[in-house]
Amino acid sequence: MKKAIIFVIIVVIAIVVLIANSDYILKKIYKIKYEEYVEKYSEEYSVDPYLIYAIIKAESNFNEGALSNKGATGLMQLMENTAKEVAENVVMEYESGITLYNPEKNIKLGIAYFANLKNIYKVDSVALAAYNAGSGNVNKWINENIIKADGSNIENIPFKETNTYVRKILKDYEMYKKLYEE
Repeated sequence: MKKAIIFVIIVVIAIVVLIANSDYILKKIYKIKYEEYVEKYSEEYSVDPYLIYAIIKAESNFNEGALSNKGATGLMQLMENTAKEVAENVVMEYESGITLYNPEKNIKLGIAYFANLKNIYKVDSVALAAYNAGSGNVNKWINENIIKADGSNIENIPFKETNTYVRKILKDYEMYKKLYEE
């Protein structure tokens, strides 16, 4: 009986500690890294940095050496051709096999790319779909009335991976704002 009471007390204390430290625990899951680059380039390209953290979390979980099976590279998982094009547009030197593994350059290119998509599509959810599936697919879905340009029926994205991706990032974006906005 005495052991059961001690066990219950320990469980209650553990629950109280977890509840008291829930933000601490959540901040370990929804971490912020590379803030000097994310903040700098988010401001430069007028993108919410918390959305960028959510993208990086989904794309690479902050692993600067990440390489997808499709060849997307680095923190923001950029494809080589896309990165080269963006680098040209932002007048930045680009070295194949090197630039995308550099955290600052990868973040700058990823944010510049996302900002361009946001300028085209105007809505975060639609820009995120384009970031994941490509503008060609998103334009097709809009033209065929599969999704609306205003993002109001984004749940209709026909690619399961992209549909899940957009939902995850928007959910994580809300969590980042809740945890870190002052």
